[in-house]
Amino acid sequence: MTRQNILVVDDEVDFANGLVRLIAADFPDLTVAAAHSGAEALQRMEASAPDLLLLDLNMPGMHGLDVMHQALEKHPNLSVVVLTAYGTIETAVSALKKGAWDFLTKPVGNEELQRVVAKGCERSFLLGENRRLKLLASQAGNGGNLVGESAVMRRLRETIGAVAGVDFAVFIHGESGTGKELVAEAVHRLSARRDRPFIRVNCPAIPETLLESELFGHVKGAFTGATSNHKGLFAEAAGGTLMLDEIGDIPPAVQTKLLRVLQDGVIRPIGAGRGVQADVRIIAATNQDLEAKIRAGTFREDLFYRLNVLDVQTPALREHKEDIPLLAAWFLTQACEEMGVERKHLSPEAMSALSLREWPGNVRELQNFMRRMAVFADGPVVDPRHLRSGDGRRAAGGTLSPYKDAKREVVENFTRQYLGDLLRSTGGNISETARVSGIGRVSLQKILRRIDLDAEVFRRG
Repeated sequence: MTRQNILVVDDEVDFANGLVRLIAADFPDLTVAAAHSGAEALQRMEASAPDLLLLDLNMPGMHGLDVMHQALEKHPNLSVVVLTAYGTIETAVSALKKGAWDFLTKPVGNEELQRVVAKGCERSFLLGENRRLKLLASQAGNGGNLVGESAVMRRLRETIGAVAGVDFAVFIHGESGTGKELVAEAVHRLSARRDRPFIRVNCPAIPETLLESELFGHVKGAFTGATSNHKGLFAEAAGGTLMLDEIGDIPPAVQTKLLRVLQDGVIRPIGAGRGVQADVRIIAATNQDLEAKIRAGTFREDLFYRLNVLDVQTPALREHKEDIPLLAAWFLTQACEEMGVERKHLSPEAMSALSLREWPGNVRELQNFMRRMAVFADGPVVDPRHLRSGDGRRAAGGTLSPYKDAKREVVENFTRQYLGDLLRSTGGNISETARVSGIGRVSLQKILRRIDLDAEVFRRG
């Protein structure tokens, strides 16, 4: 979270400067400034957009409502708090109807000021974060389905780009639900073969007796039931890419014939007198340990090395949990659009809970979970209550903590994990950790003491 800005706008100079001093004392992590006219306020906002605007309505020159209208037009995430005297509450109510978020009556009490500043800054941050997630999700949807901003996902996309530029066989391996098919599609889409077919075959879904014919084809009369010629998937994918999904499950006889095709570049349909040249790029994928299968004698070692020319590992979701909020927002939006229902979004508490949850089924499990949220969550906001009701794991009779306790635990765990990861990356440097996190140094040290996290543990050398 970047350092947030507050702008106080009031033609009473002493009053405006007094508010600045109060806010700066209570919120040292915020940048606070004052403007003493509507024109000056708008000029300041051109240079630096505030997150929270404390705005007097009755000023000479430009009225506060005009300032608010222009400010919200340019900065829709801005939270506007209007300042008004006791005798003009109706004016404040009118301002709320026109876009203000809250109002304060003069003289302003310090406790009320603290509340409004804290909530207003939180609101602006969440609005901005929601817009950012929607933008990233939209970009992900337009540019492919490999959603994620983490270093792990960036490396995966870089690997795909490098692999797509050459024409060797590709071996994709990773846990179930990590997006191996999406990676294969991306490799094909970025390759020189992009305008030719991309064909995926799920090897274990085809009976052993039919798999050879499905892959390589057959000629009429080659076996009982072969009443016509059949091209086979290699021929269907000519000039393009053939993805052999779950390659570890193909039977030994088909492994032998596949090895010959990869060695010679020639396919021979069953019953054919001669073979034909096969111009196909092979992408093989599995969630199994093929090297263990080689040791067990159930997979050919020479075939493995023919397939494993270029290696791509799809990461488990636990390796890039920082992508969960973006993935969840994208899947929720996608599910709502597919169903034709009102678009929904996640509350901050729900995002934290999803980030801390274990996902053994990886991205596929998260996608299915968000589909359930699109169906069963009432209203436009998905909160922890909906997550618990949609969690099939706990439906079997697990006990749930009270909401406040569960929320406190989620926030505590998130804070400990986030700051632990950040301290590890900065080598225990408190100043750098404060800068990256957007938390003030003093506040950061208080949080570390509260969660019993010692920065010294992360110091290098």
